[in-house]
Amino acid sequence: MMTPNPILKKLGFADDDRVVIIHVDDVGMCHASLQAFADLWDAGTISSGAVMTPCPWFPATAAWARAHPDVDLGVHGTVNAEWDTYRWGPVSTRDRTTGLMDADGYFHARETGVWAAADATAVQAEVDAQVEMALAAGIDVTHIDTHMGTITHPRFISGYLQTLMRYRRPGLIPRLSAKQFLLEGIVEDEATAEQFAAAVRALEESGFPLLDAVDYLPLDDPTDHIGLTKHKLSALPPGLTHFLMHPAVDTPELRAMAPDWPSRVANYEAFISREIRDFLRTSGIHVIGYRPLRDLMSQHLA
Repeated sequence: MMTPNPILKKLGFADDDRVVIIHVDDVGMCHASLQAFADLWDAGTISSGAVMTPCPWFPATAAWARAHPDVDLGVHGTVNAEWDTYRWGPVSTRDRTTGLMDADGYFHARETGVWAAADATAVQAEVDAQVEMALAAGIDVTHIDTHMGTITHPRFISGYLQTLMRYRRPGLIPRLSAKQFLLEGIVEDEATAEQFAAAVRALEESGFPLLDAVDYLPLDDPTDHIGLTKHKLSALPPGLTHFLMHPAVDTPELRAMAPDWPSRVANYEAFISREIRDFLRTSGIHVIGYRPLRDLMSQHLA
C-alpha cells in the first residue's frame, strides 16, 4: 500500500482528504469542445483542461484563454489524429523520416502507429513545440498531459518526463508500484515495472507532484452520466485524483466528425446540470486545478 501523498500537506490538506482535479480533455479539437469547456468553466463545475495545439480551433482557444487569464489550462500533448475525416498533424516538422506522420501527412490515427513508427526524439520535440506554441499564444500553461496516453509509452516516457522538468510543469504521472504498473498494462515485464516504480519514487522525493489515481467518464456509453459522475466522485479514494472527461456541445460538426459524439454530449450535459453543481458543493471532496501544483513545483525545484 502506498504511503500518503506528500503533496496533500503541501497544499494544506490532510492525508485522508479526497482531492480531485476535474479535467476537460481535447479543448480546441473543434468548436464544440471549446464551447463546452468555456461553458463549464463559467459554470464552475470543472477545474482544469488541456488544449490540443495542432487542431484547427487552437487559435480560438488561445484567444478565449487570453480573455480569461484565471483559467487553468494545460497542453494536451498530441501525436495522434484519430478521426477518419477530420485530421491534424505536427506543428514541429514536415519531415516524414521522423515517423510522426502517416502516408497522408497527418498524425497516425492510433497509438500503435506512433509507437511502431515514430522516433522518440521527434515525439519529444513535437510536444515541446506544442508547449512553446501555447506559451507564445499567451496561454498560462499550468500542466502538460497526454492525448490518448500515447506519450507515456515506455519508448517515449523519458522524453515526456524531460519535458515536464524543462518547463517545470506537472503532468499525468501516477504514484504506482511496480505491481500496479504491471496490472494496469502500462509495462509488460517486471524489470521495466521496477524501473518505472523507482523513477516515480525519485520524482516524488525531488518534490515533483504526482497523482494517486486517474478516473474518467466513458466515451463508449452515454447512459446517465449524472448518476455515473456522482457514483465515481463519491467513491474517490483519499489522495489526489485526476478525473477526466471529453465534453462537447451538440453540433452538426461534432456529429459529422466523432462517432462517440453522444458520450461527449452526455459528459457536457452532466456537468452543466444543476444536479452536479449542487453535488460538488455538498460531496465533501476538494476540487483544485493544476495551477497550485505547478506553483509548488516551481518553488521546490527553483
